[in-house]
Order: sequence, then C-alpha cells, then structure tokens
Amino acid sequence: MASHAFSILILLLSAIAVSDAAGSVGINYGRVANNLPSQDKVVRLLKSQGVTKVKIFDTDPAVLSALKNSGISVVVCLPNEQLASAAGDQSFADNWVQTSISKYYPATKIEAIAIGNEIISANVTDETKFLVPAMKAIQTSLVKFKLDSNIKVSSPIAMTCLGNSYPSSAGSFKQELVDVAIKPMLDFLKQTGSYLMVNIYPFFAYEGNSNQISLDYALFKQNPGVVDSGNGVKYNSLFDAQLDAVFASLSALKFDDMKVVVTETGWPSAGDVAETGASQANAATYNGNLVRRVMTGNGTPLRPKDPLNVYIFALFNENQKPGPTSERNYGLFYPNMQRVYNIPLSKQGLDGNFIPPMNSGKSGSRPPSTINGSRSSGGMTKILGQTWCLSNHNTDRQKLQEALDYACGEGGADCGPIQSNGACFNPDSLEAHASYAFNSYYQKKARVSGSCYFDGAAYVSMQPPLFGNCQYPTGY
Repeated sequence: MASHAFSILILLLSAIAVSDAAGSVGINYGRVANNLPSQDKVVRLLKSQGVTKVKIFDTDPAVLSALKNSGISVVVCLPNEQLASAAGDQSFADNWVQTSISKYYPATKIEAIAIGNEIISANVTDETKFLVPAMKAIQTSLVKFKLDSNIKVSSPIAMTCLGNSYPSSAGSFKQELVDVAIKPMLDFLKQTGSYLMVNIYPFFAYEGNSNQISLDYALFKQNPGVVDSGNGVKYNSLFDAQLDAVFASLSALKFDDMKVVVTETGWPSAGDVAETGASQANAATYNGNLVRRVMTGNGTPLRPKDPLNVYIFALFNENQKPGPTSERNYGLFYPNMQRVYNIPLSKQGLDGNFIPPMNSGKSGSRPPSTINGSRSSGGMTKILGQTWCLSNHNTDRQKLQEALDYACGEGGADCGPIQSNGACFNPDSLEAHASYAFNSYYQKKARVSGSCYFDGAAYVSMQPPLFGNCQYPTGY
C-alpha cells in the first residue's frame, strides 16, 4: 500500500511540476572524414538551421577560429590520448588551456571542456586513473587564467558504466567503477558547480534487444508504455527511461541535485544487416521526435522540472570512421551539406520556420533570394511568414503512403483536388499527392507547431511548392 501511494505521489508531482524553461538541442561536429566542407561553410550551415550549440572532439584551431563571433556556444574536448599528460604535468595543462582555450575565448563562446570521451564506460582501464587528476589540472589552469567562472569542466560517461538500468528506479553505477572514478568525479563536479555529461543511445539498447523492446518505444512514437516495477511510473520512451536510470544512479550515491547534459544521442540512417533498426526512416523519426520532445516537453518523470539539454550525434556522415556501417551513417547531413532527411533543429523550425538547405534535390526546395522584405524564386514572390507543408522525398514509400492516407482520412485534409478528376491530380506521383494533402492539413491547422511533421514524412517550406500547375492553399 505504501509503495502504491508513493507511485501515485510521483505521478502527481510529474503532472504538476511543469518546467517553464525549454530544453536545448546542440549537434556534435565530428570530423573523421576526408570529404567535409570547410569550417566556414559548416558554421554558415549551423546558423542557417538555427543551431546555437555545437560540440567538437578536440580544439582544432580552424574550427575554433571559424566559430569566432558566430554566437554559437561550443563544448571542446581534451582528447583521450592527452589525459595522462594533463594529469601528470600541470605545465602541460596550463599550456593547453592557454593555447587551446584562452587564445579563442570569449570571441569563440567556449562554454565547457569535456575531458576525454567515455573514459568511464564498462570497465576500469588504464585511462580511468588519469581522468579526475586531468580534470583537476585543467580546472586549476582555468582558475589561473580567470576562465573558471564561465567555462565548466566535465567528462562524458557511457551508459555501459551502469551496473543496472532496468527498471529505471533501480539504476546504479557498477560498483567497481564507483570508488575508482565515478565518486571522485562527481565530487569534483559538485565542488566546481559543473554538470555530468552522459552519452545515451536508445538505438544500441533496441538493436541488442529488438525482441523485447518496442521500436515505437525507442523512437518516441505512440506506444502502450513501460511501467517501472519499482515506483509504478510509466515511461513512453526509452530515452526518458535511460536518462532516469542515470538520475537514479546519481541519487543512490547522494548526488540528487547533479545536473546532467546528454552530450551524445542519435540514430543511424544505415547499417549492416545485423544492425536491427538502422534506417533512414527510423533515424528521421528518432531525431525529429527527440527535437520535439526537448523543445516542447518537460523533464523526465524523476526530474520533471529539469529541462532536457542534448547534443545530437552527428552533423555529418563521417566516411573514415571504423566499425560497422552504422558508424559512418549517423549524420544529419551528407558532406555536400544536403540533408540525409528533413527535420527541424530549433524551436523556430518547430514553429514552422524551417528552411531546407540548398540543393536538397526536392522540387521547390531551393532557398529563394530576399528582395525588399519578400522572397522571390522563379518570378514567384511571397510575403515573409507564409509557409507550406511538403512531403519529405527521403521517406520510404510505404511510410509516405500511410501518412497520405492519414491526412486524407482521419486528418481531415481536403484531398478532392488530387483525385483522378481533380485539378491537382497531375503530376500523378505519391510525392506530389502527399505534399498536397500534408499542406491542406497544415493550413487547416492554422500552421501551428507540430502540424507539419507526419512522423518525419513532411517538412515546412518557406516558398511555394512547384508541382505542375497546382495551386496550393495558404489558409482556410
């Protein structure tokens, strides 16, 4: 009975403790590739998509210089191979901070330094003993250069460092890691007012347990949910459940107030045959729903007041990454800066102001020029603020057909014009018909946030669609 009462209390608190602060979405800018665009072009791409946070895996001078005065906040990294040097030599740490941080700050908005990446993972390694000493050395250097009040020091942990993650309420760190690294690191983070970085990939959990984990649950789609047997809380997404397992692990060590940032999460758009769930459609669904979850939702059931702050992995497909095919296919963009699939990456994008990048290969998707407060393309002019909802040509045909059927059926879109005798039947293509139906639904919903998504099958365009002579409505 007491357990039941506690479960009800938790649910009530989750319902009423709504966070007023929206979360944030950043992107990991990995560069293990030989075909990526210049750093200046990348910064322009990030700004065009409304991205205000980026994380890199080193302190490359060209990248930090390109980010200068961009307004984009940056998390940089002291690479794993330099931990031992920083831990054992304060002069090395001082020189690194001077040449890699203070040289660029504040023109380049460096907000945090990740000391290594997933040094704390499944097992104690030779690197583990260097982690906290390296963190302390870099912190000492930041103090020396008077940067410690603005730049935090942390280190991303892997979910494999949890000894138990199911149910979420029973989350705990592996005991062999606690005294060696986890507890000392958490003490350091608390003393310096920093936060814990964690990398969370529901894809890995689903891939290894697809016979037990629902794909809809992993992709933030509608599903019956999973009830935590420990406290009765129902989870509707694997991401929330995994993050709460981290929070429970922290609480077990008496670090209930430790803030957490998800420094990596994502889903691959392609993979090997054995990599169950790796597909473009699933990647678009996961990342699209993730952005929506972060920008419009509250915290997790265990931390409902804490906004979610995440960094999607990754900006580009990286052709030189080793490992299975999925490792080279986490990108939101191809190296030529075309989107792998269309999803908004900012609150502005969710509100219907998403502009697909240039050369997406879709009719009417080329960003028009701006003339005297209007946008002009091919002789067609429209007033700023007018938007249309179009089908995503990267969506597989079955999913696109299902979305079209929904829009014309339960969704209540006006699909008469795309019937065989209708004014917009031609061109007779699934892409064109879906675009008409999606746009009708979007306009009838008064272009409200979220009405042009269709589980990743649609995106908002800021210029008129070009499908034959069909006139797309702009309001009802």
